[in-house]
Amino acid sequence: MGADKDDKRGWHGALTLFGHAMTSIDPTPPAPSPALPVPPAHVARPHSPAEDFYAIAIGCAFIAMGLMLLKHAKLVTGGMAGIALLLSYLIHLSPATLFLLINIPFFLFAGRAMGMAFGLKTLFANIAIMGVGLAMPYAMEIARISPFFAALFGGSIIGFGILAIARHGAGVGGVGVVALILQKSRGWNAGRTQMACDVLILLASLPILNAERFGLSVLSAAAINAVLFVNHRPGRYIGH
Repeated sequence: MGADKDDKRGWHGALTLFGHAMTSIDPTPPAPSPALPVPPAHVARPHSPAEDFYAIAIGCAFIAMGLMLLKHAKLVTGGMAGIALLLSYLIHLSPATLFLLINIPFFLFAGRAMGMAFGLKTLFANIAIMGVGLAMPYAMEIARISPFFAALFGGSIIGFGILAIARHGAGVGGVGVVALILQKSRGWNAGRTQMACDVLILLASLPILNAERFGLSVLSAAAINAVLFVNHRPGRYIGH
């Protein structure tokens, strides 16, 4: 019996200590730590008219130079540049002149689909491409050029020219405008539409190009699209 009493006293003491320990714990949860300040979102500063003019002019010079290199190498490429080059082998007009003439119907589409400012900038860009293209033979003469270099470098600088123009609220018209309109009106993917048009343009050049030049023309079209794919992704860059 004495042992039972000692056990009861031991349990009673343990429970008492446990009760004191529980009551000493504050049931109120700790106050949350202050949140770290969130830096304000960066707001891109719009380009000034002078910046737009300079960038579009440089982009037009790049496109005119690329057309000149591809023309001297007797190559074709994708987009309206490819159509202009293809027609330049059939009629006696420079690719830069044909680039403007082919794009005339698309200026109205550009103005209606993307706004009047976009349409006017696109018109200015195409006139500038023609002007620079007509002036280039008087500024430089190409005696010899590697077709591979022309395909890779010519296509790349055309891509950078298109990129510079697009970053400043303009376009080069043609297939790109049609692709954007179809994406807005029918939900067609603009990139896939552009690619399908490039394939058709390159296939149309088969009767006038040998296998080597056709392959290099495909390379030039791939170079243009690679530049645009790598450098023209929404959200990656600030200020465009």
